[in-house]
Amino acid sequence: MAHGEVVITPVSGKAEREAFVDLAYRINADDPNWVPPLRMEALELVDPAKNPFFGHADVQFFLARRGDRIVGRISAHLDHLALAMDPQQGMGPGVGNWGLLEAEDGDVARALIATAEDWLRGKGMTRVLAPLSMSVWEEPGQLTRGHDHPPTVMMGHQPKRYQTYIEAQGYTPAKTLKTYELDISKPFPPLIQRIVQSGEKNPKIRIRNVDKSKFDAEAALILDILNDAWSDNWGFVPFTDREIAYAGKKFKPIVREDLIMVAEYEGEPVAFMMTLPDLNEVLRPMKGKLFPFNWIKLLLWLRKPKVRTMRVPLMGVRKRLQASRLASQLAFMMIEYIRRNSVANYGASRGEIGWILDDNQGMIAIADAIDSHVNKEYEIYQKAL
Repeated sequence: MAHGEVVITPVSGKAEREAFVDLAYRINADDPNWVPPLRMEALELVDPAKNPFFGHADVQFFLARRGDRIVGRISAHLDHLALAMDPQQGMGPGVGNWGLLEAEDGDVARALIATAEDWLRGKGMTRVLAPLSMSVWEEPGQLTRGHDHPPTVMMGHQPKRYQTYIEAQGYTPAKTLKTYELDISKPFPPLIQRIVQSGEKNPKIRIRNVDKSKFDAEAALILDILNDAWSDNWGFVPFTDREIAYAGKKFKPIVREDLIMVAEYEGEPVAFMMTLPDLNEVLRPMKGKLFPFNWIKLLLWLRKPKVRTMRVPLMGVRKRLQASRLASQLAFMMIEYIRRNSVANYGASRGEIGWILDDNQGMIAIADAIDSHVNKEYEIYQKAL
């Protein structure tokens, strides 16, 4: 399909998938706050044989060229699990997505977005939520605030101009995702400390570290709580068994027992909090390459991580407890225990929580109570087809 001098073609085969991946490194090379992902990880994301997302999604990648030069890329996809969700939760029947957008200029972006929309229409889609790269669990949204500092592990960072490109094609905001940062080198406010101390006196409450020797069982437990806790959230799509196994394998090298907490009440696991040392701090200077010597640096770091920042990507409380005072108490206890461990064992001084939906009042209240503030915002846009 041609749009003036820009020609869009579907990606086919390994060589074009590699070209699709490599473009991001070239386009973002001059952005000091873009963190190049490991190339092997970026390739795995777009490989149908390796990424379990393809097991429940139809995906097509596209490349844009001017002459022989590749000048842009985009993915178009529909997730069958998302199509089966309640429309009131954002997804649902007829909702397709595009993502992984990279474009040298506005003309290229316009041609790519139009191509993705045409592909989705051809699949019977009537509405778009974008950008999603590619699942809502990976890197959702276009960065609209916080371009002045790098993202933490597993968060996206897109050029500011992409926001203009997207909005120029008739897209309007559907949902804002926020991340919150805080100084973890100092104790939380006295009220939070009293709530934590009260919980410590309650014999029905137990906060424990995960047990890495039972990794598969602990991962399954956490994702069971997650699927229950998040099931009513906007944009929610449940994890499949294959995705649980895949996520566990991916997370295992950076999982630390003292940074992931499970809260039990009367012996039943009812909440969890996952915290990850910011891998991006060590990846940033590697420019996506492990060889010849970066693999040694990464291996040494993984053995004993020292970081400035800790990220809390996931936490959840079982749905039946979410409106209770107990839910907040368990959250504050887990946050405080992880804060102490982050400072004492990893030298961390900064925390980042998120992303958090802009209408998640419970999580926003918790973030406010521990003196955190919004440092990044990502916009998921919508458009009728």
